[in-house]
Amino acid sequence: MKNFFKKIWNIFMRPEMMILPGQIAFFIVLAIFPMLTLIGYIGSNISLFSNGFLSIMNNIIPSEILDVLLPFITESHITGNVAFFLIVGFYMISNGTNSLIVASNELFGLKHDYFIKRRIKAFFMIILLMGLFIFTVLVLAYGNIIVGQIIHLEIFEDVSDKLYKIFVLLKWPVAFICIFWTLKLFYAIAPDSQIPSRYMNKGALFTTVCWIVGTAIYSLYISNFHNYTMFYGGISTIIAMMIWIYFLSYILVMGIAINSTDYNMTQKKIHKKEKNVQDK
Repeated sequence: MKNFFKKIWNIFMRPEMMILPGQIAFFIVLAIFPMLTLIGYIGSNISLFSNGFLSIMNNIIPSEILDVLLPFITESHITGNVAFFLIVGFYMISNGTNSLIVASNELFGLKHDYFIKRRIKAFFMIILLMGLFIFTVLVLAYGNIIVGQIIHLEIFEDVSDKLYKIFVLLKWPVAFICIFWTLKLFYAIAPDSQIPSRYMNKGALFTTVCWIVGTAIYSLYISNFHNYTMFYGGISTIIAMMIWIYFLSYILVMGIAINSTDYNMTQKKIHKKEKNVQDK
């Protein structure tokens, strides 16, 4: 165990591993706005963003964040030019997952695949990763606030307390299962060569636990202390969210390091046993 953690520490002392989490966090933040523009376009065509819906959002999401996000949702009219920039935008934000693919190959000791094939995979990985982040935000970070607003509607008046207790009781185990299997899939498809998925369990488990604990702390902050503005004033909530995204990105990279260390150590043991058998 001591040797295992020593190898992980040595990996994270490499310069590229110290830079990668910040790069991923940056591209995830960039990914939010093209994604919101697309959601806004779809929502505007099905009349999703009514005054009542926007009023609920105003009660759920901190005003500092809502003021930044709302124009992308309510004023999204995709034209030919905007569609072109959306494509370019999604290409740019896939740089984050492309970096994860490259890092996975380096850590697992694999050869890099063709550029186009890797870019296509990176595009689908950023969609998977964004879906996971959205799930984490809506269910874990803001879940209590969102459900608290919904159950105060008249149709839930008689069962509001029961629904809230059921949500609080089920959200953590359900989130654990969803996040674990999604991360395991994410880690499995990241390398350019097929690695057995059993080697992704330790990293996925570590990342899931750290994500849930970190998000629980963040959720506690936004529920009780989000008006704390000593250092950043009115944008303190946005800064807190960006720090949280960086934390999730850092843990995501740590999961890759754990998986690759476990895989490389296992392969060395296998080769050592085979060599001993041959020598005998």
